[in-house]
Amino acid sequence: MEQTKITVTSTKGPKATGPYSAAVKTDSFVFTSGQLGLDPYTNELVTGGVEAETRKALENLQLVLEAAGTKLANVVKTTVFLHDIQEFSKMNTIYAEFFPENPPARSAIEVAAIPKGAAVEIEAIALL
Repeated sequence: MEQTKITVTSTKGPKATGPYSAAVKTDSFVFTSGQLGLDPYTNELVTGGVEAETRKALENLQLVLEAAGTKLANVVKTTVFLHDIQEFSKMNTIYAEFFPENPPARSAIEVAAIPKGAAVEIEAIALL
C-alpha cells in the first residue's frame, strides 16, 4: 500500500525561516517542524521569556495542526528543546495548560542554541 506525503503550511502561523515545511502529512500522521514563540505577524519572538515563548509556540503548533486537519488532542509525541533546562518547570506549567488530559509522550532536551535566540522550540507528531 502506497502512502501519500503532503506538505502543510499555515496561513495563520509564522512563516518558515528556512527550506522546510511547517508540517508533513501522511495517511495516518502529521509530523510538525519545531515551532518557536514567534508572533505570526512580525515573525519575531514574543517578549516575556520562556513562559510567553512556550505559550506562543504551542499556539503556533495548534495552527499548524489545524491546517493539517488535526488538533492538539491528537498529538501522540512532542519534543521540547530548551536553551536552559533550568527553565523546565516554567515551560511545563504552560505546556500542561495545552494538554490537560491524556498528555502525549514527551522528551525535553537542553540544547546549546535555538534559531532566533529562542528559549524554547516544540515539535509534534499527531494522529489524523
